[in-house]
Amino acid sequence: MIKRPRFSKQEWLFSLKSFFAAMLALYLSSRFGLPRPFWSMMTAYIVAHPLAGHVRSKSLYRLCGTVLGCAATVVLIPSLSGSPVLLSLALALWVGACLYLSLMDRSARSYAFMLGGYSAALIGFPLVDAPAAMFDTAVARTEEIALGIVCASLVHSILLPASLAPSLLGLIDRALGDVRRWAGDLMSLGAEDEVRKRLVQDRRRIATDITQLRLLATHVPFDNGGLRWTRHAVGDLHDGLAALTPSLSALEDRLAALRDATDGVPEPVARAMVQGSACLDAGPPSGALDGLRAAVRMEVADRRNSPWVRALSIDAAAHIDELVAGWRRCNALRADIAAGLAGHAPPPKRGDASWRSVLHVDKGLALRSAFTVVLSTCIACAAWIFSGWRAGSSMAMAAAVFCSFFATMDDPVPGMHKFLVALLWSMPVSAFYILGVMPLAHDFGMLVLCIAPLFLVVGGYLARPASSLTALGMFFGVAGTLALQDIGSADWVSFLEGNMALFAGALIAARVTAIMRSVSSEWSTRRIHRATWRDLSGMAGMSARSKRALARDAFAGRMLDRIALLIPRTAGDAAYQGGDAAQLAMRELRIGASIGVLQQHRHLLPEIPVRELLAALERAFLAQVTGSPARLDALLPQIDRLLALCLASTACEPAVSALVGLRRDLFPAAPSDLQP
Repeated sequence: MIKRPRFSKQEWLFSLKSFFAAMLALYLSSRFGLPRPFWSMMTAYIVAHPLAGHVRSKSLYRLCGTVLGCAATVVLIPSLSGSPVLLSLALALWVGACLYLSLMDRSARSYAFMLGGYSAALIGFPLVDAPAAMFDTAVARTEEIALGIVCASLVHSILLPASLAPSLLGLIDRALGDVRRWAGDLMSLGAEDEVRKRLVQDRRRIATDITQLRLLATHVPFDNGGLRWTRHAVGDLHDGLAALTPSLSALEDRLAALRDATDGVPEPVARAMVQGSACLDAGPPSGALDGLRAAVRMEVADRRNSPWVRALSIDAAAHIDELVAGWRRCNALRADIAAGLAGHAPPPKRGDASWRSVLHVDKGLALRSAFTVVLSTCIACAAWIFSGWRAGSSMAMAAAVFCSFFATMDDPVPGMHKFLVALLWSMPVSAFYILGVMPLAHDFGMLVLCIAPLFLVVGGYLARPASSLTALGMFFGVAGTLALQDIGSADWVSFLEGNMALFAGALIAARVTAIMRSVSSEWSTRRIHRATWRDLSGMAGMSARSKRALARDAFAGRMLDRIALLIPRTAGDAAYQGGDAAQLAMRELRIGASIGVLQQHRHLLPEIPVRELLAALERAFLAQVTGSPARLDALLPQIDRLLALCLASTACEPAVSALVGLRRDLFPAAPSDLQP
């Protein structure tokens, strides 16, 4: 027995608003005399989202993408209308180029590039045989889509709009709580085994939370409330959290090294941890914080300790300082966000605009995805041209859309198959509406009553992440058929041909993707690690005066994104059980932070030794990228010599933290006595 779906109030509200926006777009399109009003209805559903900010963001970028695709169609079709083969190839290459640009930009803007690609396919392929109607059809499609976008934006922004603020603030507070919990666990003097278990969970949560915050923040300027005035503070807070993470991870490692070297945390460092924990809780004024830093440095610089213990202690104290200062900055930014939401004037930007955190992108995989969509579209076009199939344009359109839609997945084939099954189930429903309902709906009110049951239920499932893909397949099957078919002249032959062509194009896309594009999680994991080593090599090879030498915080944001990408890919891999993937990525994150500090303070060190060390690091990291054996043993004496020089001179003390970090992360099993 099939259970009746029970939607929550939010799901029903989303479904009702989406349906109302779609019907408004359908009505206005019909009143304005546009040739295919169901394009407007379908667009209103495509840009729908439970949060009003997302709707406005998607609407803007979909409109930009549609105009871009329309412009490409207007340029390509008149120029190549005499050669259908060249025209099909040009359209396929355009879709591939736009998909590549979309995959290289993981922000909300990527939607515009993707739409610019397959909008040209949706508009252009049906006009290959009728280029004379090109301009009128392209303008009509753009008007229909624009009308659907405007209706969806108005309805979701006016009728009980759902602000982004609760979701974003909840994510911010959770990320701040994760950072505070991680710092508290590090500075806790309780049971070590219990603390160690919590630290693994903290690392996993904070990387995911910060990456989600980065992606969600791209929609803040489109929010319909006061949140949009706080977009600078939200961005600075994300950057501040990202900058705190390498300090937290490094402090965790240094405390473990101190316990190994001294059978416990030295008393000065323990007192510094207690004072630092108090500063995190109480938030003392800056003068008290400066006094804490001076006291900590005097205590941990006791020369009665061994050089290695002194170096570890100085490094631990430096990271405690960074932690307290960074935590206070993040709290101040959180207060700025709260003030902005309360209606106060937006505060001045607190962050450093000299760098921007960049998410991880894989150029090789993006090129592979672009090649796959070009090949799939060309195969569909070849089958269409050589068979002379009347509905073959739908096959080419489906191939382009399917490859673009699933291109962000490691292995898109399972998702494609799930979508194909939903398309098959939608065919009898589409036949019922096209051939049975539409001829009987003599006015708009009757049409709304006929299609309301289906689309209201589908809209409820679209609001559920677990069922959204299947619901989307059902929706595209029905709404796409309504949009592509000429309702007034539809018959069984045209209906079956159109649906068979759509299914054939989707099947071609799935098979070509399975052969050319599908990759395993292990393959993606190796690519992510190689990209990290490539970044580390670039950081080591920076010149002393390069502004990018200060880009360690941007590297931290990118590394946290990579950790968030690695965690789900290695969750079921026996080689990465116990959080090893996150630990390895955190080690690479700490190496990047250490190189950034070393580049920043290299003017304090002898020029020739530090230049030789950085050059050796650059070569070693490049060897990791190429897979050739890296000879790291020669680096340890170089690091130790520079570290001994820094310990002997207080002027070089800022570089101690960087050198200790490199020694611990590159040579975790190195002896505790510094090599001469």
